[in-house]
Amino acid sequence: MFAALTPDLIALQLFTGLALGAVYVLLSIGLSLIFGMLTVVNFAHGAFYMLGAYIGLYALSLGVNFWVALAVVPLAVAAVGLAVERVLIRPLYGRGIDYPLLLTFGLGYVMIEVVRIIFGRTGYPFDTPEILQGAVDIWVGYFPLYRLFVIAATAVVLLGLYLFLEKTSFGLIIRAGARDPQIVRILGVDVSKVWLIVFGIGTGIAGLAGLLAAPLQGVAPEMGSTILAEAFVVTVVGGMGSLLGAVLAGLMVGVVVSMTSLFMPEMAKVSIFALMAVVLLVRPQGFFGRAGLMS
Repeated sequence: MFAALTPDLIALQLFTGLALGAVYVLLSIGLSLIFGMLTVVNFAHGAFYMLGAYIGLYALSLGVNFWVALAVVPLAVAAVGLAVERVLIRPLYGRGIDYPLLLTFGLGYVMIEVVRIIFGRTGYPFDTPEILQGAVDIWVGYFPLYRLFVIAATAVVLLGLYLFLEKTSFGLIIRAGARDPQIVRILGVDVSKVWLIVFGIGTGIAGLAGLLAAPLQGVAPEMGSTILAEAFVVTVVGGMGSLLGAVLAGLMVGVVVSMTSLFMPEMAKVSIFALMAVVLLVRPQGFFGRAGLMS
């Protein structure tokens, strides 16, 4: 088996890992953003990811262009996130971390069941946009164009998020609120509105991740539950609340899973948790600990 391995094959598998890692990154930065600002462990995050895929599927069935869906889906999922934060999570602030955790845990199951009622229990295929079908030569071989698009789209989202947090006054408020909400209140900022918007941004990015992942894996009610555990591993490895940690850990986990699939396919999923165990043994707080939003 190892004799058949070539440098080009390993390089292609590495790119496959980066594409998978890009999905992990998008899902995990939403988790980290919400935890870093609100100190809420959002167990419904996988359900928002799933919701993004289903809204995208429904939009395309109505004849909406895929490129339009890329803009509409995150906004639609963010709107649901805004309602969840305002109605369900906000009354639990100050009662300890367990209350929002349990609420979002149950909410995730409710969202899955609602989707099953509306769309059925069976999954659906999600066609790759025609313009992004096929493969392109990346010097080490031909690689699916859509996977390259996922990597590029993730890079654009990360750049936009970085500029928003670092170069805007609202981004400054978010970073300050993550470090010391009390000081922000003293300065006259309505922290509850900031938390609302942050939760919407985090869930909107999760919805975008679901839409981008749909052509790679199809759409099913359980798709969010499967990837949620892996996203939490990424978040813990990177450091709870650290966006930079989520990015680095997401790409690392994607590459580890991809390379393990090449050498020992049966160990691919186990490798995620093995990596987490090794990192936590060496550095219990993860790569960057909890050092605010942009560590």
